[in-house]
Amino acid sequence: MNMRASKEIAHAVRAAVEAAVWAPSVHNTQPWCFAVRGDEISLRANQDRKLRVADPEGRQMLISCGAALFNTRIALRALGYEPEVRLLPDPDRALLLATIRPRAGTRPDEHTRLLHAEIERRRTHRSGFMDLPVPEPLIKALVAQASAEGAHLRPVQSEAAACILAAVTSAAQDVESKDRVFNLEMSRWSMPPGSSREDGVPARSYPGTPRPTAPQHFAQRDYARGQSWGSEDEQHHSTATGLVAVLTTPGDSRDDWLAAGQALQRVLLHASAYGVSAAFHTQALEIRELRDFLRQRLCSNEFPQMVMRLGFALDEARSVRRPASEVLEQE
Repeated sequence: MNMRASKEIAHAVRAAVEAAVWAPSVHNTQPWCFAVRGDEISLRANQDRKLRVADPEGRQMLISCGAALFNTRIALRALGYEPEVRLLPDPDRALLLATIRPRAGTRPDEHTRLLHAEIERRRTHRSGFMDLPVPEPLIKALVAQASAEGAHLRPVQSEAAACILAAVTSAAQDVESKDRVFNLEMSRWSMPPGSSREDGVPARSYPGTPRPTAPQHFAQRDYARGQSWGSEDEQHHSTATGLVAVLTTPGDSRDDWLAAGQALQRVLLHASAYGVSAAFHTQALEIRELRDFLRQRLCSNEFPQMVMRLGFALDEARSVRRPASEVLEQE
């Protein structure tokens, strides 16, 4: 390999890691770290950022890391490389989730460029949406995006099913809000106004005065913990529920969780390109009995990995992320 090619690959590897850190993660915990050795990127889970109460098995941690993996893949493709990915390559190293190498590829197609452009623009929404329906052709396209990564996006078209999901979410929120240990864990990732931290959920990203969504009300996390935090910006004034959807996988292994994360991010980036944001509701999926109920009653016995609402919103709040230098080790 000549010097120029070596420098170009080094640049691509660095750009891929810089793209990875913009992935969504549960409570913006950013539970990943990367190592680079030559042209190989290693993606590892960061156990120090795992939610030990809400996520004891690490399912949400691996979904978050799967989203970061997808960003890595799409960034390399946007630079003209084909990512060679090995998932869970070493059974003796449980935290090593994937290795990625850039291989000779082709010029990126239009869809790759479309997704890549949304990596830093995508935002997580934490309130209601404008009263505009998500177009049916876009819904079908989002379903296809999830399928391309081995997962299923299930739009909830039945009002009764949407009401059930809202009720189960509210029940889970009530149970968790009364758990002192759970609340202590949440407080680690709830940032007060003016915080300079580059992880966790900033106070400006959720409404100071929550408004119930309609026609179904989905309970929101109480990041303010009873304090007068939150934002009163216009982006939080809308109250429509939006399109309710559940992301599922046929199995529930570590491979499935990584596939769910990649599918989730592919869906989110495609949606973002058309002005659609997502609000996540993971409460019911953190309680085994409720997750089993949803699997058996609403998900055709597939495993629910994410409950979300999709819709149009004025998402202008800046996202916070740790810089790539904080999560990257050079070997």
